[in-house]
Amino acid sequence: MNSRLQAWLLALPATFFVVVCLGLPVLSTLATTFGEPAGPFVTYIQFFTSGFRRAVLLRTIEVAVITTAISLVVGFATAWVVARSPGRIKSILIIAAVFPLLTSVVVRSFAWMVILGKNGIINKALLALGILNEPLSMLYTEGSVIVAMVYLFVPLMILTLVGVLEGIPQDLTDAAASLGAPPSAAFRQVVLPMAVPGLIVGAVLVFTGSFTSYATPQLLGGDRQTMMGTFLYQRAMVTFDWVGASTIAAVMVVVTIATVLLMSRLARKLNPVVG
Repeated sequence: MNSRLQAWLLALPATFFVVVCLGLPVLSTLATTFGEPAGPFVTYIQFFTSGFRRAVLLRTIEVAVITTAISLVVGFATAWVVARSPGRIKSILIIAAVFPLLTSVVVRSFAWMVILGKNGIINKALLALGILNEPLSMLYTEGSVIVAMVYLFVPLMILTLVGVLEGIPQDLTDAAASLGAPPSAAFRQVVLPMAVPGLIVGAVLVFTGSFTSYATPQLLGGDRQTMMGTFLYQRAMVTFDWVGASTIAAVMVVVTIATVLLMSRLARKLNPVVG
């Protein structure tokens, strides 16, 4: 038995499990959206001709893009510090970065409600310092959702980038400096191109996680900042519109797949080694 056949046989149980437990339910969900008597695409036409539904989709994409951009900057800076730290300090920093992941998403969202509420820590501090005369309304805004999302997904970005940045030899940046390149040029021409694979993977993880998130937008955005995840829940569990919920799910799947394909193409263009 050759090695390729052995590899396929080893992968067969996992492949069967994924197809049965993931692939078939997704296909079944998509199939329900094309079974309307008025036409196979009527549910999608209704979705994209509705101003409210378009606004929810655009708001979700906007929040996901902003969250991804902020997480890239914060995560890269933090991962660079972690990757260049000595062994014991590096371990402590990685534990500190991973620790928030050990807490439930709901608990972390409730923590931000305590921080951002009218009687929360920030408002109390600003009132005590005399900066404000009355508390700010920070909850149930797009900003509160983005802040909580960044806190939620930055650890994933850090963990993704640390391994990539650790693989960049210090000798390369030292060689660039010895040839007269300032730190900014060495970073732009040496470090950044080699970090592209980690940046792409991290961006995909954060964007897809933010785009499909439910608990955080529900708790911190409420009905004022409806996003695709909360909209899907409302259609399925409140109004029992299963076809409408399936349409929302299909749109989310398409946007997620399109994002992955786009980022993969971008990665190959920026770094031919990728892919």
